[in-house]
Amino acid sequence: MEEKLQHKAVPAILEHEAISGLSTGKRGRAASVSDTAPMPAQKALESLLQELTGFHRTLTLHGVDHEIIVSVFRQLFYYICASSLNNLLLRKDLCHWSKGMNIRYNLSHVEQWGRDKISDHISITNELAPIIQASQLLQARKSDEDVATVCEMCNKMSVPQIVKLLNLYTPADDFEERVPLSFIRKVQQRLKEQAGGQDQSTLLMDTKYNFPVRFPFKPSPIQLEEIEIPEVLNLPMLKKV
Repeated sequence: MEEKLQHKAVPAILEHEAISGLSTGKRGRAASVSDTAPMPAQKALESLLQELTGFHRTLTLHGVDHEIIVSVFRQLFYYICASSLNNLLLRKDLCHWSKGMNIRYNLSHVEQWGRDKISDHISITNELAPIIQASQLLQARKSDEDVATVCEMCNKMSVPQIVKLLNLYTPADDFEERVPLSFIRKVQQRLKEQAGGQDQSTLLMDTKYNFPVRFPFKPSPIQLEEIEIPEVLNLPMLKKV
């Protein structure tokens, strides 16, 4: 499943521009960090949602237990988040406020898909939190007065991720100022204080990480002693006791 999403997640989340009039005309690298030809960005989001729907339909038709379906899509949403955030942290051309709005809009469609298809959607959509917060950081005010707000808003991102994104941030036009260095330093210092000694050195998310899977026991309502075996099956070795 992740292999099928590999070349769709980044174009769908980072490159798809559904909100017209926000493009800055910037063009960096042609596509995501990938060895294959990129998918057309304008069709990528629809293709990603169709792929997720196909996965869900297949699992449902085969009678897979609901808890297993939730585990599968939690893993897939984590992969979408990790792939998108890692690429965003490597692409300066995507780090401006208008792209942040488009990324957040694209993610809202993925979140809505989760709400529509899966009843226990919270544990699934929560896996998108880091890339959602990254998109919000691109849109947020970045003055010294906003340090506390930014630190509170980005609680699912690591310190290196936040600092990296702030350093990559590019003004969308001549009227917007660059992020003050004093702001970045204050954010970094406050985040380190909040971490309380916890390891916050991770920059890129681990796309190979797998959540533990639980296989719940569901007793069958069928009473085996009441089953009648048709003679046409020719199973004389089975005898009803």
